Amino acid sequence: MSHDRKIVHIDMDAFFASVEQRDNPGFKGRPVIVGGQPNSRGVVAACSYEARRFGIHSAMPSSRAYRLCPDAIFIKPRFGAYREASEKIHEVFKSYTSLIEPLSLDEAYLDVSQCSQHKGSATLIAKSIKTEIKERVNLIASAGVSYNKFLAKIASDMDKPDGLYVIRPEQAIDFIRALPIRKFYGVGKVTEAKMHKHNIATGADLERLSEPELAALFGKSGSYYYRIARGIDNRPVHTDRTRKSIGKETTFVDDLVDLELINTHFIKLVNLVTEIMHKRNFVAKTVTIKVKYHDFTQITRSISPVNKIHNSSDMLLVLPRLIEKTELGVRPCRLLGVSVSNFVDEIQESKKQYVLFG
Repeated sequence: MSHDRKIVHIDMDAFFASVEQRDNPGFKGRPVIVGGQPNSRGVVAACSYEARRFGIHSAMPSSRAYRLCPDAIFIKPRFGAYREASEKIHEVFKSYTSLIEPLSLDEAYLDVSQCSQHKGSATLIAKSIKTEIKERVNLIASAGVSYNKFLAKIASDMDKPDGLYVIRPEQAIDFIRALPIRKFYGVGKVTEAKMHKHNIATGADLERLSEPELAALFGKSGSYYYRIARGIDNRPVHTDRTRKSIGKETTFVDDLVDLELINTHFIKLVNLVTEIMHKRNFVAKTVTIKVKYHDFTQITRSISPVNKIHNSSDMLLVLPRLIEKTELGVRPCRLLGVSVSNFVDEIQESKKQYVLFG
């Protein structure tokens, strides 16, 4: 088992709310809630640590958050500002390594195995990244350091806010054995309940089960749980330089139910996506829509039609079939997304055809 990798997971603390507190000095030290207004059907997208002390958390209805803390400051999201801050944070990452896997605007994995700074010490590199983010962007990050992605991600959550937590190879097994199952990345509430039903409450309980036993209980995920209970996670940090998909999404401050309005937003997204496709001369085989409902449950629906996707009218033809597979118009939604993938090189394709029939 390889322990020679050095992985850092950076997670910005209360990112959206922290950007708001940074840009509005009057908000410092006060409960800040980013999301829907208290009198709307909106929800909390993010909240500051001061708000969390009142039991407020993301995905909670804004009206409930207001009842828990009437003095909270409610702010509509400013995604432009968050994206800008995220880009500056990535500039910091790039000065250490090119092996960066962004997970969202506010978190990323970095493989610093080949870094020469700080004599290759991943702990000092993580500390230095945190300091630079504070100096350049005036925001606080937490960092987790270990020899794989699974442990680095858990580590970044151990000491929040402003944390730096290191799990060394020799500490890993004892750390995992003591870890409550809900802290395992990839274990949601449903899986946690199922594990508790089978007397699996910690990593040590998970470790006691064989791979076939775990596969019988959890299907494909069984072998993943088997490996991580033993500290094994060989997933590389994916920089993903080759474009596998092109997508656009939009988040609403107030949830949408009106199908006509939903269709209008889809058309806008389709136009944005096809614009990028045209610039890059891409032709796609697959169209996917993403829907996040009001309660933050998220689904994707994909279709690969017989005819390839060249333009917006090709996409709009298959869109109704995708919408039918969702609960749009019935369940309020807070996010819509459209993406295309499985790109084909038309020139190469026609050359192949020519060879085939020539």
